Amino acid sequence: MSTLITSLMLLIPVFLLLIKRRRSTKKLPPGSLGIPVIGQSLSFLRAMRANTAEQWLEERIKRYGPISKLTLFGKPTVFLHGPAANKFIFTSDNSIIANQQVKSIKMILGERNLLELNSDDHRRVRSALMLFLKPDSLKHYVGNLEEEIRWHLEMHWQGKQEVTVLPLMKTLTFNIISSLLFGIQRGSRRDKLVDLFRQMMDGMWSVPLNFPFTRYSRSLKASKMVQNIVSQLIHEKRVELEQKGASPQQDLITCLLSIRNDKNEEMITEKEIVHNVVLVMTAGHDTSSILLTFMLRFLSTEPAIYEAVLQEQEEIARTKAAGEFLTWEDLAKMKYTWRVALETLRMVSPVFGSFRKTLKDLEYGGYLIPKGWQIFWASPMTHMDNDIYPEPSKFDPNRFENQASVPSYSFVAFGGGPRMCPGNEFARIETLITIHYLVTRFTWKLCADTSFCRDPMPVPAQGLPLQIKQKKPL
Repeated sequence: MSTLITSLMLLIPVFLLLIKRRRSTKKLPPGSLGIPVIGQSLSFLRAMRANTAEQWLEERIKRYGPISKLTLFGKPTVFLHGPAANKFIFTSDNSIIANQQVKSIKMILGERNLLELNSDDHRRVRSALMLFLKPDSLKHYVGNLEEEIRWHLEMHWQGKQEVTVLPLMKTLTFNIISSLLFGIQRGSRRDKLVDLFRQMMDGMWSVPLNFPFTRYSRSLKASKMVQNIVSQLIHEKRVELEQKGASPQQDLITCLLSIRNDKNEEMITEKEIVHNVVLVMTAGHDTSSILLTFMLRFLSTEPAIYEAVLQEQEEIARTKAAGEFLTWEDLAKMKYTWRVALETLRMVSPVFGSFRKTLKDLEYGGYLIPKGWQIFWASPMTHMDNDIYPEPSKFDPNRFENQASVPSYSFVAFGGGPRMCPGNEFARIETLITIHYLVTRFTWKLCADTSFCRDPMPVPAQGLPLQIKQKKPL
């Protein structure tokens, strides 16, 4: 027996050496990491702002194939491309790939936001958000949302001859989020919050160098002030809930405060509420405002599609008495309008891409992706792939007439699998109601070219100025 043990002990170093040699045969993906920390970040950001990021990544794909390494925003990164890569990223077990955004986004939004959480924490917080954002809950808020949209159009569109769409849509979506999700009514607090929020957004995708003159530093300071305002809101709503019997469904913050476990303890911590309120504010503000802006741009340049949307919306408007609100059933009839929205998201994705973090060494496509590295994917790379969408530069809403015909994990505007955006139904309702009132109350003409840049979200030339005329009621 002792001889056997001795022999086994002698074999252990040989076994470990073989494992080490085996691992060393796995190659890192092709490509250069570049200068430490900086890497390709500045080049990539320049391409984003010049709206050439797709070409920038296409050149990488042509040079290295669908998997390559680089350094982005301070960390070694592997870029993956294709529907199979999207599926791998969205469906991989949390023990292999974790949610983790680049440092600048993590520090600005907070480390307990849904984009950073994994496993049980991710499921717990996502389930809590879905209590308020699921369709059965949102159908009760259609009237409130519509009221905010009507007020916005009366204040900022009615009686005007020209409007600049993007800033107005940002104002609209921020006001909707403030009143409907957080219960912040019009006034000085909302005005202060929107100014800070815009400063916060300015440095979301940036090299995380915290020096006074950087966008990142200014965004961090604004984020702290936004979070302080949200913390004060949480305190006020907790008092309302405990002392005044406020309805748990009156807004998102109150809903999250109301969720209790078996011991009657709050299931979502205050830090998680703060960080996820900031996340929802960010996601709901920019993505929806950009979607609405670019829908108007495409409706300006695609007359046949505009006429089809107009016909669908006017048929609904004719069934309503003067001043009567839309219903959940009316929204269900807006099928073509929503296909236009999906095609807009395919062609101009508000979120260019996102990041994950590897929790262990893993192999993909024959290459080693080391533990602790970032994985980066970019939605336009499948959205505009000619092998997936014939004539990808052609605006064709009928691509989405039969959702089952769209190849899995090729359209990822709302994410995919268990990582699907919990706010996609809220975005649908907000978009459909806004477009309904715009096409039935106004006509418009584009006053600028159709170019846009990314900073990091898409921004149309001059903010999309339109000449508008108010229609007579049907």
